[in-house]
Amino acid sequence: MAGVCILTLQLDAESQAFFNRERKKHFPPAINYLDAHLTLFHQLPDENSTIEKITELKGSAFELEITKPMHLGNGVAYEINSDEIMRLHQYLADLFKADLIPQDRQKFRPHVTIQNKVQPATARALLSDIQHHFVPFTAVATGLDLWKYLGGPWQHVQSFPFTG
Repeated sequence: MAGVCILTLQLDAESQAFFNRERKKHFPPAINYLDAHLTLFHQLPDENSTIEKITELKGSAFELEITKPMHLGNGVAYEINSDEIMRLHQYLADLFKADLIPQDRQKFRPHVTIQNKVQPATARALLSDIQHHFVPFTAVATGLDLWKYLGGPWQHVQSFPFTG
């Protein structure tokens, strides 16, 4: 294995389908290589030790509150609120401390991006539209997914379902 891996949180099927529909509807099609996702870490080593560390993690499914749409400057995301995701992220950040890039050392703001790389006015218009009919809801975190970054598209490496 060589290169870069990305770690994301798995969501329950209904929530994943909602975010996928939103992303397909609003993300620029020419650069929309991926399903919607909640990124935990943007760059982990593409090494067997990464898989071994994640495999050792024992976790249970937990709830996530999707609290509001948020402005990203050149896009829109849904903000996620959960004490459990913050604890999980901190645990993994400690586990991979020596390997984290500056982006992954920043304060963690969990979200699912549904639009990116558009003009700020386009993003503000979508945010305004979504805010008018958005109702907060609950999703369930069901595990982790490890991906290999391929310069645009990602290749799925392995799933790590929560079993506790």
